[in-house]
Amino acid sequence: MPRRFWFEFDLDPDDQNIPVYLRHGCGVTAEDYEDAVKIVHERVFRGEPLPSIVKMIEDVDVATLDGNHVLPNMGLPLIRGVWFPLGFNKGFE
Repeated sequence: MPRRFWFEFDLDPDDQNIPVYLRHGCGVTAEDYEDAVKIVHERVFRGEPLPSIVKMIEDVDVATLDGNHVLPNMGLPLIRGVWFPLGFNKGFE
C-alpha cells in the first residue's frame, strides 16, 4: 500500500540554485522509505546529490502541512510520485 512521505532538507538559504518552493519541503507517495528517497533523488534533484534530510514524516496527514503554500499548490497524494512541489511527475510511471 502506498504511503505519503514529507521531507525537509538542510538547504543553504543563500544558495540561489535551490528553488524557493523546495524550501517548504517535498511530498511524495511511495511504496516505502527507500522508494520515496529514490523518487525524490531522481525526480526532484535529477540525480544530483540529495541534501541532508532534517525532517521526515511517514504517513503524513496532509491537512497538517502549510495551508498558505503547500496545500493550495500540491498534487494528488494518492498515487505514487511527487505531489509537492508540482512539476516533477512528467513522464513518471
